[in-house]
Amino acid sequence: MSGVSVVMNLVSMVARTGRRGRLVTSLIVGLGMLASLGATAQAASFHPLEIATKSGVQVFSVEMATTEEEKTTGLMHRKELPDGKGMLFDFSPEQQISMWMKNTYISLDMIFIRADGRILRIAENTEPMSTKIISSGGLAKGVLEVIAGTAQKYGIRPGDRVAHPLFNGR
Repeated sequence: MSGVSVVMNLVSMVARTGRRGRLVTSLIVGLGMLASLGATAQAASFHPLEIATKSGVQVFSVEMATTEEEKTTGLMHRKELPDGKGMLFDFSPEQQISMWMKNTYISLDMIFIRADGRILRIAENTEPMSTKIISSGGLAKGVLEVIAGTAQKYGIRPGDRVAHPLFNGR
């Protein structure tokens, strides 16, 4: 049941029964239900993503950004991003991509990935809160954002292969 349906049912029930004394209690319960529905809708789902480097395979747990709103917001307003977590942006079909760090409080590594799953470019240690444009430098299908220093820490380089269903169903 949608949040609007919950409120409409409560208002209808109060109108039918004439029990206005319970209106406040019913609305509080309804608003609590709305809040829990909203929290469920906002809960991020995480998916595994692997990067095969010369030193081995690194596994990340990533949130997907697929809608225009998710891609526009990205990791803005977050105060932390744990090691091993990230956000994967789906820019299908492959295209020139431009990103920025507006309203992003933490420095990131942006990993631009081609449709075949190969890393095209890495923008390391991006500047928080900057509106400077960060370009893919060629055609890319996805961008993986991870905490700054991740690429250096794990030896991630252009040409390394990313395994995730977004890239050739892997």
